[in-house]
Amino acid sequence: MHVAADPSGIERNKVSQVFHDAATAGLSALDFVISEAKKYGIRLIFSFVNNYKDFGGRRQYVQWAQNAESSRLILKMILNQYYKNHVKRVMTRLNTITRIAYKNDETIMVWELMNEPRCQSDYSGRTINGWVEEMVAYVKSIDNQHLLEIGMEGFYGDSMPERKQVNPGYQVGTDFISSNLIKDIDFTTIHAYPDIWLSGQNENSQMAFMQKWVENHWADSGKIVRKPLVITEFGKSNKDPGFGLSSSRDSFMNTVFTDIDNLERNGGTIGGSLE
Repeated sequence: MHVAADPSGIERNKVSQVFHDAATAGLSALDFVISEAKKYGIRLIFSFVNNYKDFGGRRQYVQWAQNAESSRLILKMILNQYYKNHVKRVMTRLNTITRIAYKNDETIMVWELMNEPRCQSDYSGRTINGWVEEMVAYVKSIDNQHLLEIGMEGFYGDSMPERKQVNPGYQVGTDFISSNLIKDIDFTTIHAYPDIWLSGQNENSQMAFMQKWVENHWADSGKIVRKPLVITEFGKSNKDPGFGLSSSRDSFMNTVFTDIDNLERNGGTIGGSLE
């Protein structure tokens, strides 16, 4: 009896091989990065994947999955399983240089689910929230010793509609409040790029937005979410008209750091900032 090959099965095998080859090369390089960080006393925030196409990102997962399956429901299941497979391989990897498993290495201070997750098909934040709940449980089932955060920019969603006015005039499909309330998320994060988000507005308007953005998340992290806030990304682009290291950028940074310092003195919710 002749049995036809299953095309989807063949495609999945191909995808698995692509994953294996890419992961082997990438993780070997990460072994070195982690060992060097350990040598110099640097603690790492380890992001599992990027939302954007840089370095492949979320879109690469979608492309691989679409090659293997066309059903929308099954595609979602495949994508989630790809992510989990990647997470497990990373966390349980034995560093070839330090001989320490990633999940046991104190050099890795924090696991981050995704750099700037967004969902353009559901601006309420519920889709991302469901994904976060599933992946938080999975990560913590492998390692409940390291800190864990989402990687969010801080956009508000439907759980508190009145807070959406704080957003820079649009939404990206995340909900700062509901997702960070998930039990095993250890601290909140925000990013801030007012020169990009408010492109075309003058520097005074952008600075006013920045101050309001930080202050609102500082207040909500302390009073509603009741977790520390880390401002993990902010800055100004050198592509802006009139950009200068000694003028617009330094002025922006000085103001932001002063505001962060003042807020920390007034409440202690802010756990740190990175630029």
